[in-house]
Amino acid sequence: MRIEGTANILHPTWQIESPIIGGMLEVGPGFPTEPGQAATPGKIEAKANVFLQVRSLKSVEADGKPYSDRMDEVMCEHLKEAQFKRIFYHLTELALKEAPKAKDAPYVFEAKGDLTVAGVTNKITMMVNILPLPDKKLEITGSTAVKMTDFKVDPVDINLVVGHIKTGDEVKLIFKWIVAQPKTRAAAASPQTVPEAPAAKETASAAIPVAATAPAATLPRNAGWIILAVLVVLAGGYGLNRLRSRSALS
Repeated sequence: MRIEGTANILHPTWQIESPIIGGMLEVGPGFPTEPGQAATPGKIEAKANVFLQVRSLKSVEADGKPYSDRMDEVMCEHLKEAQFKRIFYHLTELALKEAPKAKDAPYVFEAKGDLTVAGVTNKITMMVNILPLPDKKLEITGSTAVKMTDFKVDPVDINLVVGHIKTGDEVKLIFKWIVAQPKTRAAAASPQTVPEAPAAKETASAAIPVAATAPAATLPRNAGWIILAVLVVLAGGYGLNRLRSRSALS
């Protein structure tokens, strides 16, 4: 997960990153899990909950190198980390907007959900690209812009050793997930909850979530495609499906 924003003239841009997001995702019939699979535009049955540990967010240079430990502490203070340890995302609706025009192109979805930051929840809508990969994996990418003040988070205005930093209100959230379907599934009347597992950082192409929070509702038998994943965030990286894992957006 990468969060980008603007600042004063001394530091015109800033960015913070978290290497891992935890959560769970479950989708129903009609969700494309294979390259080139036929899919009809419209709402797709899906439940997802994602979380990010605030303490895992670290300030970085544009090239991904660590920036400032003091800035990390300031960020945690503004996000009220002492009281609210996690950022949450709860998917409420997923709709396929555009099927791929080529086998190696992504499916384009519109995702609606609730984003909770520093204890304040707002509804957000964002476009998400989902690309089925070999071995039952999905690459999920996306981005959206939000205003910090909408979550009652004041922009940073502070003097540091590196200079005076004053940030803008709007920030951009960018994410990328690689999710993988479990190799075995227990036969049951309804989808089972997948035990939480340690998350792992990405290597060259890690299997990983946008993207989450409260338990998802149970879907009819055989309707759910349960995905166990670990979100790996790329420095320039960009993601969302019932998924449950625990980070070590940490």
